[in-house]
Amino acid sequence: MSPVIAAAAPEVFGGRHLALLGLAAVLGVVVVWGARRLRGHPAEHRVTCLAGWLLLAASLAWMGWWMLPENWDIGRSLPLHYSDVLRIIAAVALIRRSRWAVAITWYWGLTLNTQALLTPHPSQLRFSPVEFPFYWGLHIAVLLVALVVVWGLGHRPGWRDFRLAYAAVLGWAAIVMVLNSWLGTNYGFLNELPPGDSILDLLGPWPIYILWEIVLVAAVWALMTLPWTRPRPGTLTTRTARQRSAGGSGRGRYRATKKPRQSRGTEPGAPD
Repeated sequence: MSPVIAAAAPEVFGGRHLALLGLAAVLGVVVVWGARRLRGHPAEHRVTCLAGWLLLAASLAWMGWWMLPENWDIGRSLPLHYSDVLRIIAAVALIRRSRWAVAITWYWGLTLNTQALLTPHPSQLRFSPVEFPFYWGLHIAVLLVALVVVWGLGHRPGWRDFRLAYAAVLGWAAIVMVLNSWLGTNYGFLNELPPGDSILDLLGPWPIYILWEIVLVAAVWALMTLPWTRPRPGTLTTRTARQRSAGGSGRGRYRATKKPRQSRGTEPGAPD
């Protein structure tokens, strides 16, 4: 970046950046509240499908814009960043409620996608009629989808979802690293550190920061899973454990206990 452009670019965590982060936070609260109100309503599926198709259309338009001859850049135009594929998956999560799509949206959307919001390149903060609204709009939209599918629509991530999302992120990284080596690119910042300041700078040089990412992602995603896998008070699992700790097998009462009422929202693993 030239000194003139660098000087003109707003600062990371400056006024404009903080305003965008504040907007994302407010929208997160609003859409989760709205999704919880809509949950179980006959219009729930129609609304989430419409949102998914709009996200898909915007994502494809953004990809197409980078494919135009005047915008083509081998290092930027191919849809090989995590955020590129994540937008499509997030749209599928809204439209189809597929378990694999919901799992990837939850884990990738709250971590890998959020990193792009917290540590953008300064040039992404400079207003432009196309890049600025698409970059921020799509990244914020994916964050909202991740919040909505779990906090709004009632999906409960489990260890199966953790394993699926983790395997997917490692598989995607392996494929993109090979393509980067072949094309001389750096999609996903997997073959070298990104230009400018980044949180990855704290993890050391390549390939040390890649190894740290593998460990840290596993740890953070495990923490994101743990609260949802604990038995909820009042469930059969908790009651049976208490009965057995008191000296009884709990088998008779298990059969006689009324099945807990299921949440009105779609549970993980429900058929598409």
